[in-house]
Amino acid sequence: MEKRGRGAKPSTNQSPAPPSAPSTPRKDRRPSMFEKESYAQILRERLRESVHDIQYVEPPFDDSIAEMGKEWKSALAKLKFANSYRMEPLKKFQANSVEAKVQQILKESLKDVNYDDQVFSHLSLELADQILAAIKEFGYHRYKFIIKVLFVQKAGQAINIASRWIWDVAWDSWVEAKHETESYVALVLVFALYCE
Repeated sequence: MEKRGRGAKPSTNQSPAPPSAPSTPRKDRRPSMFEKESYAQILRERLRESVHDIQYVEPPFDDSIAEMGKEWKSALAKLKFANSYRMEPLKKFQANSVEAKVQQILKESLKDVNYDDQVFSHLSLELADQILAAIKEFGYHRYKFIIKVLFVQKAGQAINIASRWIWDVAWDSWVEAKHETESYVALVLVFALYCE
């Protein structure tokens, strides 16, 4: 055995360290989310729970969607929404133009109609559908529209109407249109709520 002191050089004939104990078998790694199959699966699971419409999904790899197979294309075609994280609308709700359109629909639909309970119960639904279709033609993206159509018989009474919503003052809006005859008043309220 050789003594080593301060400043002494180590000997060169030392044997190498004994091999370590055998290592445990390596586990297979989880697939990365950027690999094709797992990315498609993650996207399918996330979008299955979503309630929004997909505009465009760009996968984080260079291959085209056509090369991924029919399963990916069919899943993408059925899905409706990926979160776009958009906090404001592409086109803000224009209350003036909508109000003019609703007023025009009311005048055309109710010009020769007299008050009748049974007729108005069906007419209110038809008017609401007609107004909703007309508003959708304006192309307000990601707005939810709530339409109330009220027919009130004129009998010398007063009426108070109240609505309560969670409201975003920056993007949400509402419109009122009224059509009045000798026997009744028709009131339409359109609420435009932006869904982020």
